[in-house]
Amino acid sequence: MDDHQFRRLLDHLGLSWTGYRKVRKGVKKRVSRHMLALNCSNMAGYLHEIDKSKEALDECERLMTVSISRFFRDKKLWDLLSDEMLPGLIEQHPEKILVWSAGCACGEEVYSLKILWDALEPSDARLPELDITATDMNPTTLERARNGIYPASSLKEVPEELRARYFHPEDGGKDFRIKESLKKGLHWRAHNLLAGTLESQFQIIFMRNNLLTYYHDEKKRVALKNVLRCLGAGGFLIIGSHETLPSEVSELHDYGSLSYIFQKQESAGSSTFSASG
Repeated sequence: MDDHQFRRLLDHLGLSWTGYRKVRKGVKKRVSRHMLALNCSNMAGYLHEIDKSKEALDECERLMTVSISRFFRDKKLWDLLSDEMLPGLIEQHPEKILVWSAGCACGEEVYSLKILWDALEPSDARLPELDITATDMNPTTLERARNGIYPASSLKEVPEELRARYFHPEDGGKDFRIKESLKKGLHWRAHNLLAGTLESQFQIIFMRNNLLTYYHDEKKRVALKNVLRCLGAGGFLIIGSHETLPSEVSELHDYGSLSYIFQKQESAGSSTFSASG
């Protein structure tokens, strides 16, 4: 599959060449295998097949997902969460804090938050319950997240003290298994951000390095509206450090020193985008 054919597929699915350009090699290999399995000798035949078969389309969309991540990716974010954002939320929500990892891939982000939470030392009261919903449209990566086994390369930013406390080496240290107790309070769900909303009002939504990178603007807007309906007033939306929101969003404002963290206004109404959006 050459780049012209691949770009034709991206356009058909409403996906961004800019987002996929650096990761296209592996994606093209997966899609090419799918084309062979469907006896499609060219892109025209493949597009026809995924248009007529929901099963084929679902598999194609699964194969287009990218799951590159690692623990504690972007140290500045995790420092701000630990020092400022989480203590503030604990004070405001003493019973329960709801978090959504939207596009959780293999779960490194989810378990990073659990490690950070477990390391917090409450001064004079117990910590609230931390309830995390982790969603991805790829069931294969969700299963890997549930299992919680990672290559050593995924842990390169984990301090040695935390690695010893929260991971068990396997296969001679080539892989590491997450501590079983960190799986408590996690809910793994298959979910497409374009398909609709979840039922909760979350205090934190992670939406890093997925739809804002890989989708065309119109699909970004649709998915972002779905996501923001699930963000509670005063809650935080965290996107990728190199991502930007697709249009002016009326109910979010910048938070802190990092340009990719936004807070929903306490008095926000039902509108998601401003008139210019």
